[in-house]
Amino acid sequence: MSNYWNTPGVPHRGWILSNVIDVREDGKSADETDYEVCMMCGNERIRYVHVLEHPDLDESYYVGCVCAEKMTNDYINPGLRERELRNKTNRRTNWIKRKWRESRQGNPFLNIDGHNLVVFYDHKFDCFKCQIDNTFGTLKYKTIKDAKIGLFKKIEEMKDKGKW
Repeated sequence: MSNYWNTPGVPHRGWILSNVIDVREDGKSADETDYEVCMMCGNERIRYVHVLEHPDLDESYYVGCVCAEKMTNDYINPGLRERELRNKTNRRTNWIKRKWRESRQGNPFLNIDGHNLVVFYDHKFDCFKCQIDNTFGTLKYKTIKDAKIGLFKKIEEMKDKGKW
């Protein structure tokens, strides 16, 4: 178990938050998750990992929210970024639980924010694919659930770019 707070030569301040990552993959349970260990304090169950960089070091540090706040001397943004990621995770979980309607062709679909979302089976390629309005996706999925998650990710990406 590492604890760099007491290690000489490791800076305690001046770090920059570059990213926050959820280590739980889509659909994984808490028991299946490989949690990260905070490199600064040694906390062993970090799900939302804050990736920090320091100008004097080549290595990125993977830490929990509390250590990220101390290391960046920013007691607002690490928690805010983690909360945004938690909210996105909750939206993804709720997305899968949504009641999808079935088209006349037997395909699951949703109508959201004026957009028509469809998951369909492609017999030629033996996979599931997605459609948003009249645009067919090129990605292939093994299951309907994977395709629905793919649609969720595409919508989130479009929202981030202001195209939704």
